[in-house]
Amino acid sequence: MKPFLQEVAEDLVFKFGNQLENCAIVFNNKRPSAYLQKHFADIIGKPFFSPSFFTIQEFFACSTSYKIADFYLQFFTLHKIYNQLLVEENLETISSHKFFPLAKIILSDFNQIDADLVDAEKLYRDLEDISVINKEFDYLSAEQYQFLAQFWTSYSEGKHKKQQELFIKMWRRMPKLYQKFHAELKKQGYLTNGSVYRHLADDITNHQEFISNFDKGKIVFVGFNALSSAEAKIFAQLQEAEKALFYFDADSYYLDDISQEAGLFLRKNLNQIGLKNVFAKQESLMKTESHYVNVFKVQGQSAQAKILNTILEEDYTNAESVGKTVVVLADESLLIPTLQTIPTSFNGSAIDLNVTMGFALSTSSIFGLVDVWLTSQLEILQADKVMYKNVEAFLTHPLSGLSQKMRDKILTALLQENKVEVDHKRLLRQSGLFEVFYKKIEEPQAVVTNLLEVLDFVLTRLSNAKTLKKIDAELFVKTIQELNRLHDTFSNHIGKEEIPFVIYLVQKSLQAIAVPLSGDPLNGIQVMGLLETRNLNFDKVVILGFNEGIIPKSSIGNSFIPDSIRRVYGLPVLENLDAISSYMVYRLMQRAKNINFVYNSLTDENTSGEASRILKQLEYESGFNFTYNELNLDVKTEQFRDVQIEKTGNEFIQSKLKRYLDKTKSLSPSAITQYISNPIDFFFNYIAEIKEPKEISAVVEANEIGSILHKVMEYFYADLRKAEITKDKIEEQRKKVPQLIQKAFNAVMFKHPDLVMEYKGMQKVILAIVDAYVNIILNQDISQTPFNIISLEQKIEAEISFPLNGKEESIKIFGYIDRVDVKDGVTKIIDYKSGSDKLAFASIDELFNSDGKHINKALIQTLLYTYAYEQFAGKTCVEPNLYIVKTMNDPTYGGVWFKSNRQVLRGDFLEEIKPLFLNKLKEKLTELFGAPYFKASEIPDNYKYSIYKTLFGK
Repeated sequence: MKPFLQEVAEDLVFKFGNQLENCAIVFNNKRPSAYLQKHFADIIGKPFFSPSFFTIQEFFACSTSYKIADFYLQFFTLHKIYNQLLVEENLETISSHKFFPLAKIILSDFNQIDADLVDAEKLYRDLEDISVINKEFDYLSAEQYQFLAQFWTSYSEGKHKKQQELFIKMWRRMPKLYQKFHAELKKQGYLTNGSVYRHLADDITNHQEFISNFDKGKIVFVGFNALSSAEAKIFAQLQEAEKALFYFDADSYYLDDISQEAGLFLRKNLNQIGLKNVFAKQESLMKTESHYVNVFKVQGQSAQAKILNTILEEDYTNAESVGKTVVVLADESLLIPTLQTIPTSFNGSAIDLNVTMGFALSTSSIFGLVDVWLTSQLEILQADKVMYKNVEAFLTHPLSGLSQKMRDKILTALLQENKVEVDHKRLLRQSGLFEVFYKKIEEPQAVVTNLLEVLDFVLTRLSNAKTLKKIDAELFVKTIQELNRLHDTFSNHIGKEEIPFVIYLVQKSLQAIAVPLSGDPLNGIQVMGLLETRNLNFDKVVILGFNEGIIPKSSIGNSFIPDSIRRVYGLPVLENLDAISSYMVYRLMQRAKNINFVYNSLTDENTSGEASRILKQLEYESGFNFTYNELNLDVKTEQFRDVQIEKTGNEFIQSKLKRYLDKTKSLSPSAITQYISNPIDFFFNYIAEIKEPKEISAVVEANEIGSILHKVMEYFYADLRKAEITKDKIEEQRKKVPQLIQKAFNAVMFKHPDLVMEYKGMQKVILAIVDAYVNIILNQDISQTPFNIISLEQKIEAEISFPLNGKEESIKIFGYIDRVDVKDGVTKIIDYKSGSDKLAFASIDELFNSDGKHINKALIQTLLYTYAYEQFAGKTCVEPNLYIVKTMNDPTYGGVWFKSNRQVLRGDFLEEIKPLFLNKLKEKLTELFGAPYFKASEIPDNYKYSIYKTLFGK
């Protein structure tokens, strides 16, 4: 079918011939210009002088000598005037960062009011006072009055009187704000887009100099649909002055049927405003041509893009003709999945792809680096420190250009010191990019200049190294251009602003940048947003994200003007979005042969899981040929694998195990208990030596709390152990506990016991927890006084022999005993525990049952310490005590002695248990070194917290 723009080109060439250069052709957006020029060239077939092409905003801007104010100039001007009005009302002024979200809504409302020629003073006065509405609007219809009554009834009800009063004051302020805002901008030589529309619409004949430029030709408006009141008035005046032609892309299918919302605005343009469509008597393509519609119901957001290879396969080899295929992203977040899906070549031939909607800077590595810089600067301003995670992000960023050696050196040093926050001066000392990147912002104006300096440094380095990618180069250029524009705008307005707010403005501005990807806008597969399809036609159309709530949108945007008032004044309302979306879809369909709608059927926070109502409507009434496809993604769970690591014949494993038998390496009690709980964990940890990467975190882990507690108790008794420990000595030493806790905290967390620092947040909580634990232990110790301490944190070693393959083998075990006491002639092993250990145990056999539920790691470790200490010190009848701080004071589960069936593990019972324990331990060691496999425990609780779960199929 012939594209709409080709029909326009043919008609214009027929009407104007060689005088075409005297015409101005006006579109809603820039994209159609290239297509129309191509059609002109094909029709004329020789060199010619082209007409002028404009977007509607560019065309109207030509009517004034004033410049168009950008958002930031409008914001600063509005903020200044708003605060002036607050001062006049004897109210407190509002800061920039608090006013910013309000300003975005106010400026949007002002622009809408101007574009639709609404009397701002009257509108805001009506919002202020219902009595004025009753007086001024006696001519309203019952329906219009009902809208107003509903709004004010709902507004008057409720308990939020203060908020209501604030709103009324703000609405009362708005007319004066509106007038002063526009006056101040004009004084500076600027207008808003909306005010340009309003001034031009007042009387187009007052702008003779502007319209006389086209006396020899016409102003041609192509493909417009929804018009603001200003546009409608300007168009009508130009038509009356015989200066304009209008080409509306309409089809009688939705134009003549008043129940079709797709034709709502076209009917208004033609019937109410009286604009004349050059193409008034065209046949209905929707009714006369065949349309084949494929509907794809898929599960998941990204799955919508993944189905493209199925839909576009034939286009990959035949995509060079103009207007053949388009992929429309109703949901523009699907751009990256789409680019990842469509291949660069197919069957050896390159695929011609053009993306018109642009690649967002916010998804690029450049914005990632800028974001790290902005975040780091905020931290430097606040505390002259940078969080480790942001330093790490900078060091590992691909654009930082740092060598792997330097990265590893710095990160290793910070990891060893466990620095959650890195001193600013330390970073500056690294020089080079560090010096530029971490240069402190001293004044608001320096935010942009310092960032430009960083980008210039990085860009120069990449260029010199010849590693600059084309898309990165384009993004760099666009970013630097935007920063230079911001610098010009900010220079006169941010002198007294807070630096964090300026950083926020820069961040928001850069997030909006997008760079068109390279490609031919005329040939190949086109990828674009729905708005960019205006005026364009394609034989094959694929629309992704065809979900309810996305097309049409479910919200008209933030506004201080409620729906009821918008309806009275003719401002856009939610139903307008339905009509606009329907029209854009219908006009794409009317000339397309093959239409494909893809929607996500899964419900989540972004989508309802329902197809667009437009699709439902087409299914019901169009009579098109619909084919339904449903992509079912079968979720398959991996079959359970009983992972076993074979030892027999494996030289690597045997050599690792032999180190223990040769006693060149010793086993710790924790290694033995890990093997008992889950043998395969022992393999990954001690044989394969796969360790969890060390990370820096502001959160103190549970094992670190235990380490701090142990260190405090070591400090506490370091001097007292020289003599008998009494209650009075403990109480006297207790006064030093807070200082000892801080010293222990610094030793464990920062490897620097004497560090002087200010504790904050979670650190204070940890100090308080350790303080509570220490006092629980000291209360227990007081109950045991007097006693003597033999050793603190003593390292002991001992050998254990066991049978292996018909021979007697032995290994060396080692450990650090928290404390060894003597009380009434009994030597006691004291082990502190801050976790959820238990004193109860079922039996010695169950202690060593890897496939059982009653393994007690604490008892195994403590009995191992007891055995090792007896061998080491040549003593007998040594008694294990366990200080579980969480339950020590509990009347049911408390105490310090292990228990089995209410029998306390001490005295004769303990001496009976010791040989049984040793025999079972030897059996387990025989299994460790002699069994053919390492395998996982059958009890999931035994490896609940294992870091290796994903490695053994659990």
